[in-house]
Amino acid sequence: MRIELKDAGRRFNQEWISRHVNYLFEAPNRYAVLGPNGSGKSTLLSLLLGNLSPSEGEIIYTAADGTNIPVDQVYKHLSFAAPYLDLIEEFTLQETIDFHFKFKKVHPAIQKSEILNLLGLKKSQDKPLKYFSSGMKQRTKLILATCSDTPLLCLDEPTSNLDVQGIAWYQELIAQFSKDRLVLVCSNQQNEYLFCNHLLEVTDYK
Repeated sequence: MRIELKDAGRRFNQEWISRHVNYLFEAPNRYAVLGPNGSGKSTLLSLLLGNLSPSEGEIIYTAADGTNIPVDQVYKHLSFAAPYLDLIEEFTLQETIDFHFKFKKVHPAIQKSEILNLLGLKKSQDKPLKYFSSGMKQRTKLILATCSDTPLLCLDEPTSNLDVQGIAWYQELIAQFSKDRLVLVCSNQQNEYLFCNHLLEVTDYK
């Protein structure tokens, strides 16, 4: 999969968040979108996800077979994790996994039955998510995204709410499930994007 931005920009009211972005994101590569808090990282990611439309320029999505992907179909090709992403609090962990994989295929590197063990929360499989800590919820979001069979994996501040052990777990998870995919990571923490082979500074497009 590839995403091409051609002179793309986004503004809110009269303030430009980014302008004149010409950039190609292409699998199998891993890109870190970098910048200080409030610099527009998440806005750029929302543009790439198709959640926001560019105020100028265009964004072109192309599948691995060379066909164009309409922006309203991009969601079918991606998985996404972020600390602000909501989960259904009344669902148990097992129900959450079952529900998610009604809409996404499981990554071929793992069986669905193995996901709980990889997550490290098998003892909590029947516990509603409303009783989970913020770290447990973040782990759940990351496992759902990385273990989905999508060509595009997008992560926004992936180690938020994770302790040292959780960060090490995240790094191992990425090493296992990032191969042959287009991976985008929005971050200002180096331990979140050490595996990336391309760095994009959003402040270069102000």
